[in-house]
Formats: sequence, C-alpha cells, structure tokens
Amino acid sequence: MQPPELSKNASFYMRPQEEPPLSRAGFITLSIIMAFFTIPAIVLNATVIIVSLMHKQLRQPLNYALMNMAVADLGTAMTGGVLSVVNNAHGYYSLGRTGCVMEGFAVSLCGITSLCTVALIAVERMFVVCKPLGQITFQKKHATGGIALTWLWSLAWNMPPLFGWGRYEMEGVGTSCAPDWHNTDPNNVSYIIAYFAVCFAFPFTLILISYGNLLRTLRQVSKMACVEGGAVAKGEMKVAFMVILMVLSFLVSWLPYAGLAMFVVCRPDAKIHPLVGTVPVYLAKSSTAYNPIIYIFLNKQ
Repeated sequence: MQPPELSKNASFYMRPQEEPPLSRAGFITLSIIMAFFTIPAIVLNATVIIVSLMHKQLRQPLNYALMNMAVADLGTAMTGGVLSVVNNAHGYYSLGRTGCVMEGFAVSLCGITSLCTVALIAVERMFVVCKPLGQITFQKKHATGGIALTWLWSLAWNMPPLFGWGRYEMEGVGTSCAPDWHNTDPNNVSYIIAYFAVCFAFPFTLILISYGNLLRTLRQVSKMACVEGGAVAKGEMKVAFMVILMVLSFLVSWLPYAGLAMFVVCRPDAKIHPLVGTVPVYLAKSSTAYNPIIYIFLNKQ
C-alpha cells in the first residue's frame, strides 16, 4: 500500500498515480540492482582512501585528484546508493520532503564533484605531458587548488535549489531525489539549463580538449622518436586505450541522465514511464563502482 505522503511529495515523469509505478517485485529488483553497485562502490572507494592514507608514497600531487574522486564517490554511494536500496526495499520514498531535499543536495554535491574531478584529472594529465605553461612543474598547490575548485564549483551550482532557484524533487519511480528536471516553471527551467551547461557540458568539453591535446602530443613524440619509436608507440597505444575507456565511462555514466533531463525540459508534455526515467539515474550512480577500477586500480602505483 502506497503511503499517503508519497502522492503529496512525488512528481513522476508521468503524473502522480494512485497506484505505485512498479509492482512490489519490481521495487525489490531495483533495490537488489542498486545494492549490487553500492556495496562494491563503498568497499572499493573506502579501500582507496585507506590505502592512500597508509602509504606516504601514494600521497603525491598527481594522485590527489584520484583521492578526491574516491571521497566524492564514497559520499555518493553512502547517500544516494544506500538510500536508493532502502527506499526501493520499502517500495516508496520513506524520508519525507525534508529528507528528499537533503538527499538531492548531498547526492548532487558529491556526484558533480566526482564528475568535475574527472575533468580535473584530464587537465592534470595534459598539464604534465603537454606542458602548456612551459617547464612549470605540477606541485601540491596546483593539486589542492584544483580539488578545492571541484567542491566549490559543485557547491555553487547545487545550493541554488535550497534558496528558490530550481528545486530538489523525486525522480524516476519515486525512490530517489535529484534536481527537478520536469517542472515547467521558467525559474526551474532556467536553472536546469544552466546546470546542464556548467555541470555536464563544460566538464565534458574540458575532457575532450585535454585528452585531445594529450594524444596529439604523444603522436608527435612517437614520430620524432627513432631509437625508442617502438616503445613510444606502445606507450601511445596504452594511453589512447585509457583515454577512450575514460571518455566512454563518462558518457555511459552521465550522457543518458543529462540527455533525458534535457529532453524532458524541451518536451515537457512527453509522457515517459517512471522506470525509463530511473535507468539513467542508476547508470550515473553506478559510476561510483567502476570509477575506482578505471582511474585508480589501473594506476601502476
């Protein structure tokens, strides 16, 4: 039986319904799927943090961003992941309106910080390999400054819904909360468009530019190298594979979510089943499980 407060707080992609959008078995299935990603995400990211704190040689400027990603992903898993498991197990959102706003803010803060950290990693690698500023070395102050920027950037764009520009609302099948993608109020639409531009399009552009310059530099080095040409070419292929893997993971995680949000903003009259709206949410949250594998465990250190 769906609790009365759900119909008051919920705003599905389709209109709020008298019957739950999924059967009891459907909610349990979603809870199991989310647990499948959440438990490894907590274990892997916590392991990265603990190991980095235990071994001094890992606390280098180039690894600070990886550590920051682990912290942000752990925050996402501990808030959005765990709450999704619990709420789906209940079959409804069990924390009320205040809980929805708090969850939406916390998950968005950690999620956008993680996303921006991916862009920071790309910029750092371009900075070290391509040396766009000459022979200036990458130091601790650059790393800490970049990390602080990711959190401040995320905070600046996730605070407005708490003060009236945009809002946090239930999404998908009504068991998690996020920025309200489907409200047609001009105030909300303007926030979502700005949010999409600075929290998705801008980081993705930085990633493409940075890794594009990185691959171009490696290709030039490969052409100039004669004696070590084979080794350089092999290294270039390895880096190219890593770049493709990172860009694809970024797109798989965030493009469906951002694409659906923009579609709903542009076509507010479109009727999208809540389950369809839930899949991109889970894809975005699943990145907390495989980000440590791609960015950290493939690191030889």
